[in-house]
Amino acid sequence: MNTNYKTSIKDTDKIYDLVVIMPAYNEAEHITENLLEAARLIHSFQDDFSIIAVNDGSSDATEERIIDASSKSPHIEYISYSKNKGKGGAIKEGVKLANGKYIAFLDSDLELAPTMLKEFLSNLKNKNAQIAIGSKLHKDSKLHYPLTRRIMSLGYYFMLKLMFKLDIKDTQTGIKLFEQDVIKPICDNLITTGFAFDIEILATASKQGHKIIEMPITLNYSRDDREKSRISFKTITNVFKDTIRIKKHIRSI
Repeated sequence: MNTNYKTSIKDTDKIYDLVVIMPAYNEAEHITENLLEAARLIHSFQDDFSIIAVNDGSSDATEERIIDASSKSPHIEYISYSKNKGKGGAIKEGVKLANGKYIAFLDSDLELAPTMLKEFLSNLKNKNAQIAIGSKLHKDSKLHYPLTRRIMSLGYYFMLKLMFKLDIKDTQTGIKLFEQDVIKPICDNLITTGFAFDIEILATASKQGHKIIEMPITLNYSRDDREKSRISFKTITNVFKDTIRIKKHIRSI
């Protein structure tokens, strides 16, 4: 076994009602308290759940902080490896080991509150859907979000509408919920692991006939200048390149 790959997940036969995957890259400063807070909030509406924190090849102390959080809560499990795979790669690793009736993705910065998953679960069941996604462009969403990021989201929406004809306004918000039987086979065949992985998942699911519903969110943007640098011109260019690759891939399915 790769010695650079670590996981606390031992009981692979245990099926949870809900598994929440939280990818983290160089989040040592806040990841311990964020994971413990996520566990506390999810436990307020869900008893049978697990959080899988994925350390995506961080160069800081993220791994140690995640392990610390895991030692303090029975609901927190982890996966850690040394090579950065991108957010989509981290999600893919988490989905691979997740075993729950429902599997959620949640950003580890907690700008999106885990408690929103309660309404996601309820609506998924009541509306006979297989996927529920948070949407910044939902009419009932409440946003504290920079204008530049709003413009980027709107521009990406129009591009996706033209390319994939998806009846979805926002594919990129970092809170999503899936039936396990839907997300596992899709993640097994992902061709992109960067920021565009969300569109590949949702475009594939849509083509397979799965029902996707959009949910309103409350977003409190709190990222600093270090985080802003992650969304560079190169990042945006790579997202567009990956989106074109995904379009070609979806045609072949």
